[in-house]
Amino acid sequence: MDILRRDFCIGLAALPASIPAFAQSLTASPDPVRKNNMNSARRIDVHHHFLPPEYVSIIGATAIGFPAPNRMVPPWSVASAIEAMDRNDIASAVLSISSPGVLLQDARATQRLARASNQFAAQMVADHPGRFGSFASLPLPDVPASLEEIDHAYDVLHADGIGLMTNYADRYLGDPAFIPVFDALNRRKAVVFVHPNECNCSLGLLPDQPASMIEFPHDTTRAVTSLLFSGTLSRCPDIKFIFCHAGGTLPFLAERIEGISRVDQRLAKVAPQGAKAELSKLYYDTAASVYPATFATLLKLVSAKNILLGTDFPFVPPPILSANLAALHQVGLSTDELRAIERDNAIGLFARLVRS
Repeated sequence: MDILRRDFCIGLAALPASIPAFAQSLTASPDPVRKNNMNSARRIDVHHHFLPPEYVSIIGATAIGFPAPNRMVPPWSVASAIEAMDRNDIASAVLSISSPGVLLQDARATQRLARASNQFAAQMVADHPGRFGSFASLPLPDVPASLEEIDHAYDVLHADGIGLMTNYADRYLGDPAFIPVFDALNRRKAVVFVHPNECNCSLGLLPDQPASMIEFPHDTTRAVTSLLFSGTLSRCPDIKFIFCHAGGTLPFLAERIEGISRVDQRLAKVAPQGAKAELSKLYYDTAASVYPATFATLLKLVSAKNILLGTDFPFVPPPILSANLAALHQVGLSTDELRAIERDNAIGLFARLVRS
C-alpha cells in the first residue's frame, strides 16, 4: 500500500495550499493504538464515519457540524476510532464519509476530494488489517467522473462498497441522470450504503432544529421511494442497499406507500409485486434507532436478517454509543437475531470481513 500513499500525496498537489501538512501527517507513523483481541471482538459496524484532515479542511468544520445534534464537528483520529471499537467489542468497521459529503462548487475539485478521501480510507484498511472496510465516495452528480471513480475504487483501492448521499444538488438517487451509475454498480453486485443529506429546498425551514433530527429521516424515505418508483430497485436487483437509521420514516410509511402504489398505475408498473416486497429486500442499520417503537416498526417490514449494526461514530459520543449498543439487547430480540444483526449479516455482505 506504499503505492497508495504515494499516489495519494501526488493527488493532493491539485488541492488547496492547506493540504501539504496533511500529506506529511499521512506519511508519518500511524498513531499508537491499543491492540485488540480479535478472537473475542465480535461486532461489525457498517455505519462508521471517518474525518480525514483534508476533508475537514476543505468542507469546513461549520458545514460538517451543522447537521449534528450539537452543531459541532466531533474530534476524530484513527487512534480514537480503534479505541472506541475496542471499548465496544467491535471487531471491524466499514468507513464512510458523512453529510454533507464531498460535493463542492467545482466539479473537478469534487472529483479530487472524493479520490483523496477514498485513498485515505484505503490506507486505513491497509494499515490496520481486519479492523476496517470502506465505502468509497463518488463525485456525483458528475456521472462520467463517478463511473471512473467506481472503477478506481474497486479495481485499485479494493473498496468494499460505495457510499452515497440521499441527494446530490437536489437530485434524488432515482433521477434518470444517475441510471448509468446504478447500472455499473449492479454489474459490480455492489453493496451501497446510503447516508441522509439535507436537501437544499429544506435548508432554513426549521432553523432551530438540526437536520439530523427531522430532515435526515425524511430524506432517507425520499431517497428510497425515488429509487423504488424510478424502477431502479427492480432494474438493479444485484445491488445490496443499506439505508441508515432504520430507514428513517420509511417503516412507518411503508403501508401507506404500498396502498398508494397499488392505486397509481404508473407506480404499480415499476413495483409489480408491491412496494413492500421491494422494500423488504433492502438492508437497514441500527444507528441512532434502537428504540422499542422504532424497532418494532422496522421488524414489521423486514426480519432481523436485513438489519445491520451501525454506531454513527464519531457523531454519536462514546457514552451514547455504548448505551445504544446495550439497548439493542433490550428490544426483545432472540440470541440468534442479535448475533445476526451484530455480526453475521455483515459477514454475508463483506468478503473481507469474513477473515476478521
